[in-house]
Amino acid sequence: MSSVFGKPRAGSGPHSVPLEVNLAILGRRGAGKSALTVKFLTKRFISEYDPNLEDTYSSEETVDHQPVHLRVMDTADLDTPRNCERYLNWAHAFLVVYSVDSRQSFESSSSYLELLALHAKETQRSYPALLLGNKLDMAQYRQVTRAEGAALAGRFGCLFFEVSACLDFEHVQHVFHEAVREVRRELEKSPAARPLFISEEKALSHQTPLTARHGLASCTFNTLSTISLKEMPTVAQAKLVTVKSSRAQSKRKAPTLTLLKGFKIF
Repeated sequence: MSSVFGKPRAGSGPHSVPLEVNLAILGRRGAGKSALTVKFLTKRFISEYDPNLEDTYSSEETVDHQPVHLRVMDTADLDTPRNCERYLNWAHAFLVVYSVDSRQSFESSSSYLELLALHAKETQRSYPALLLGNKLDMAQYRQVTRAEGAALAGRFGCLFFEVSACLDFEHVQHVFHEAVREVRRELEKSPAARPLFISEEKALSHQTPLTARHGLASCTFNTLSTISLKEMPTVAQAKLVTVKSSRAQSKRKAPTLTLLKGFKIF
């Protein structure tokens, strides 16, 4: 069973063909990337998950009355960007996440934005990025002010939001939909679509190393050929499991909830 979430698209004619958008979620471990992904896909909050689990999920969305096939890569970088090529050459947009109660995660988000800016410069393309301060429900332990987040976003010219994956589905959904809108705006500026595929055969001969700033020396990317096309990465074939709902519902008959493989809810 494939991991496809959201409402089915209405109709199957040529006018209902959805825009396909690949969105990569980046950030230090513990920032809440997986919690945000699952909140968006299932409207539920999870408190425990495997920080090493990385996968790509698919959802049929409707944004501004238009169908969208949204693929979300929940990345599993630990503390700094690693093996960046896997998402730099795949995503149309990036959601960079930090936790408002963690100064370290905020500093890591700056490293990711530096990486994306360098990637855009090297490829001479614009890639929408959104900066997201998560865990707003932990504001009493805040280490990063809203002004600091807004200033960092302004420095890189990206949208900025603060949300709580724990409390607010509507705001989380709004951020993901804003990422889709940003991709649409870029397509309006430059109608030529980016390659969505990586070749099974040899890539083009040159490989450009990223500048060694903010610990990014290990990141490289290729200009891709489009011969012998193979989609990269594949949409996750996640096994679905049924688990009990949260403690908040324990005083009444607890319904069951379908979640992604690798996640638990308590």
